[in-house]
Amino acid sequence: MAAPETLTVEWADGARSEYSSLWLRDNVPEDRDAYSGQRLVDIADVPASPRIRSAVREDGAVRIDWDGEVRTASFKLQWLRAHRPEAPVQRPELQVRTWLEGQRLDARRDFAWTSVATLSAVPSARLTWLTRLVQDGLAFLEEVPAREGAILEVMPLIGRVLETNYGLTFDVRSVAQPENLAYSDLGLGLHTDNPYREPVPGFQALHALVTSNEGGESLFADGFALAAQLHSEAPDDFALLAGTTVPFLYRSQDAELYAERPLIQLSTTGVVRAVHYNSRSIAPLSIAPAAAARFYAAYRRFASLLREPRYQLHTRLGAGTLVVFDNQRILHGRTAFSSARFARHLRGCYLSRDSVYSQSALLRRRLAEVPA
Repeated sequence: MAAPETLTVEWADGARSEYSSLWLRDNVPEDRDAYSGQRLVDIADVPASPRIRSAVREDGAVRIDWDGEVRTASFKLQWLRAHRPEAPVQRPELQVRTWLEGQRLDARRDFAWTSVATLSAVPSARLTWLTRLVQDGLAFLEEVPAREGAILEVMPLIGRVLETNYGLTFDVRSVAQPENLAYSDLGLGLHTDNPYREPVPGFQALHALVTSNEGGESLFADGFALAAQLHSEAPDDFALLAGTTVPFLYRSQDAELYAERPLIQLSTTGVVRAVHYNSRSIAPLSIAPAAAARFYAAYRRFASLLREPRYQLHTRLGAGTLVVFDNQRILHGRTAFSSARFARHLRGCYLSRDSVYSQSALLRRRLAEVPA
């Protein structure tokens, strides 16, 4: 059924979908390159007020004639069904699954966990693992050879490695006079890495090469769930942290890195898209005295949530275990240890966010194209 400004399609199950004539005119299939699928026209080339003259079903499609135009457009019904305005999000990569009570969870039981051999040899298993990674924000691999170069051999299965001032990889172990407290024996509170970079690394991988028998446990928490908890307990504090830009700074002999962003970053629709929390690298705020008390009260409340044991997942990474997590969502830390008694050595790297999502989506597409 068609009106000048609306196309209504009634589906076999009785449901109805409405499509704007302007939206349809903007998405004419013939205006896309047949090979790449990219648009051949700009919105300025589309009539400002296109009107439907007629719409006819034929051969699994709808043919539309436009007022004042010689050309027609043909939309496949399958395509219209997939792109109906009320359609749920189809990409599993965008279906976030938050977890709050980390203390109740077990890393091996409650998160994706597989061997690197399976990840490499079984595409369906890799897709499941990648999907769980982007949905839960955290996933584990085992049986990764405990040698320094192994992490870069595995990463092409997951995403693209980002080079930083540390190089392609970095080593987390105690050194004398560390430029970063991560390279000490100290325990580290929950944090996200490198909020002073543009862009902030999307994902982080840590490969356990040598593990400590005393201390050195890894801690994880879901920043999205904690932000939601803050919103529930103190919505004004949540709004303040989401609306206040915070400066982050890192200095070393070979780097001077600075960026400004809120501790809780929202999308245009108000959905939490990232958490940036790193008390070690937050720089002095430029804030009026009258506003300081309110901001610091909200900041303290969020920090207190991060310290609550019930929100923390504890796990000990054995040698050969590799963990990957969303660095703009999952906060991580560790308990203190003594390198004089037991050595501890993890090798890490950062991955671009888009490459991890691309790996998952591309693999899903390729598996769907394989004949049954």
